Amino acid sequence: MAERATVDMWFDPICPWAWLTSRWLLEVEQVRDVTVRFNVMSLSVLNEGRDLPEQYREALRTGWGPVRVCIAVRQRYGPDEVRALYTALGTRIHLGREPLSRELYSAALTEVGLDPTLAEAADSTDLDEALRASHEAGMRPVGTDVGTPVIHAPGPDGTPVAFFGPVVTPAPKGEAAGRLWDGVLLVAGTPGFFELKRSRTLDPIFT
Repeated sequence: MAERATVDMWFDPICPWAWLTSRWLLEVEQVRDVTVRFNVMSLSVLNEGRDLPEQYREALRTGWGPVRVCIAVRQRYGPDEVRALYTALGTRIHLGREPLSRELYSAALTEVGLDPTLAEAADSTDLDEALRASHEAGMRPVGTDVGTPVIHAPGPDGTPVAFFGPVVTPAPKGEAAGRLWDGVLLVAGTPGFFELKRSRTLDPIFT
């Protein structure tokens, strides 16, 4: 039996495109020898000091909450529980369209059997140093002109590769998910390959 490779994905819970990529990666786990580990990055950290529309700035102000809660869970329980919490948060944020709030974080924590008082981390700066460290670990190999998702994985020849994306909707399932994974690793593992892009013509499709 082939050894399963660890694939690290960096996410911000408020990003719908990262959510779709994460659901795709869970499908990839079923058809390829990979295990996905979820890590926290922050669009609020990434966009600090940038000239942005007021509506987006407001979203980033509230966006500190869920990433802080995820870091609190990572420190208390470890990465496996971050995975579970991300699913609970993303289901509420992207499928349920629930507004970001202490109540949402508490409900998500309770759902996955974690201490609901960790929701208090949303309004505290105590874990921001750890948050920034996690963010930096994800972004260092890909630069700061991309957002979330970011993936680090062993390339086709075993050499580590890191990249932004893929941005895809809806999330491929079954063997289609596996074929996309094979293709992404192929281009990401090609020396000197940097970008493949086209204009988005669809909004996120979650079903």
